[in-house]
Amino acid sequence: MGPREEIAALIEKFQEGYIARDTGRLESFMSLFWDDAEVIGTNGSFPGSDEWHVDKDGARDLVRGDWEDWGDLRLKIDDASIRERNGVGWIAMPGTVTKRIGEENYENYLEYAKEYIERTDIPAKQRLHNILRGGTNTVFELNRGEKFVWPIRITAVVMEEEGEWRFAQMCFSFSTIYFPDVRVFEN
Repeated sequence: MGPREEIAALIEKFQEGYIARDTGRLESFMSLFWDDAEVIGTNGSFPGSDEWHVDKDGARDLVRGDWEDWGDLRLKIDDASIRERNGVGWIAMPGTVTKRIGEENYENYLEYAKEYIERTDIPAKQRLHNILRGGTNTVFELNRGEKFVWPIRITAVVMEEEGEWRFAQMCFSFSTIYFPDVRVFEN
């Protein structure tokens, strides 16, 4: 088996873990990553905060959270772009995340809004704008049906050492055609 096939086998093991979502096997799953692996989730904007994890411990937390609360990740492994040179590989692959979000999300959003409105660290105008935007998105999206399917792309860097390939870096990202959800304001 050549490097490309070995890397494809690593991706298959990754997919199997995300299908099984067995938190009892999380430590075994994490052996797919190097100890200094960097994993960036869809909510990662800056290193070391939110879902931008700069070590294996943070990556473990992200995977656990995905398995417990996220949608069903299905990679299109046959469509993955796999390249390799001198023991380093880079991967770009499409996939989908599917989740059912039902009518209870209206109630969940109202509970969130109640807590958010009480925050004093955010100006009132900004709180109101965020609540209105989130409320409008909730009504719009739930009106389109309970089954949500989001296209996702995952890029990764893998490294080989002593015949073993592992992930050194991985980034989960959603496409957007609208303004990004996160915005940086210069002071």
